[in-house]
Amino acid sequence: MSSHRSEQCGGEQGFTLIETLVALALTGLVLSALATITAQWLPNWNHGIDRIQRSELVGIAMQRIAADLASAEFVTGAATEGERRKPLFDGSAFSVTFVRTAIGPNAGPGLDVVRIGETADRGRLVTVRSRASFTPLPPGTSLLEQVHTGDPVVLLTAPMRLSFAYAGPDRVFRDDWRGNDKLPAVIRLTVREAGSERILSVSTATPVHVDAPATGKSPDEANGDKATSDGKPAASPPQKEL
Repeated sequence: MSSHRSEQCGGEQGFTLIETLVALALTGLVLSALATITAQWLPNWNHGIDRIQRSELVGIAMQRIAADLASAEFVTGAATEGERRKPLFDGSAFSVTFVRTAIGPNAGPGLDVVRIGETADRGRLVTVRSRASFTPLPPGTSLLEQVHTGDPVVLLTAPMRLSFAYAGPDRVFRDDWRGNDKLPAVIRLTVREAGSERILSVSTATPVHVDAPATGKSPDEANGDKATSDGKPAASPPQKEL
C-alpha cells in the first residue's frame, strides 16, 4: 500500500530548478528574436501607411484645385476708352489668381476672387487656397493690386510643391499668363517632392471651362469673325463684365 502511494507521488513531481531556468532562457531568446524582427519591419510598415495616407490627401487636394481652375469665369474689369477688356486672371509658376462663381455652405449668388499658391508658414512653404468676394475694379488695376484674399485653407504641405503652367489653343505651355485677351485653355498642375524634384503621379492638367468660342479667340475677336450667311452678325457669346 505504501509502495503504491510512493509511486504516485514520484509521478507527480514537477520541473527542477535547472529545467525552469533553461525554459525561461529559451523563452527570452525567442522574445528577443521577435522583438528584433518587429523593430526592423515596423518602421517600414508605418512609413508605407503614412505614404499611402499622404498620397490620398494629395490626390484629394489636386482634385479640388483642378475643379477650381476649371470653373474660372471670363470676367472682365473696367477699361479705359479705347482699351480692350481682358479677363481678370493672373497666373505665375507658383500661384494663380482668378474669378469664379462663389461656392461654400454660406455662399450666396455672386463671384469670388480665388488665389491658389505658395505662402510661407513657420519657415516652410505651403500651398494655400484663399478667397475674397469680388467687387468691380477701377480701370487700369489688377487683381493682385486691389484684392486681398482671406479664409486660407492649406492644400499641400512640405515636402510637396505645386507649380503651374498655362497653354492656349496652341497647347504650348508657359510659366505665366498675364494680360492676355483670353483665359488659358489648359492649366498643367505639377507636384514635386522638394529636394529630389521627383514628379508625382498625381500631377495632371485641367481644361478651363468658360463661355468662350471654341477657337480660343477673345469674345471681341470672335464677334468680328462670326457672321451668318445673310450678313447679320452672330450673337455674342455670353461673358461677364463688371
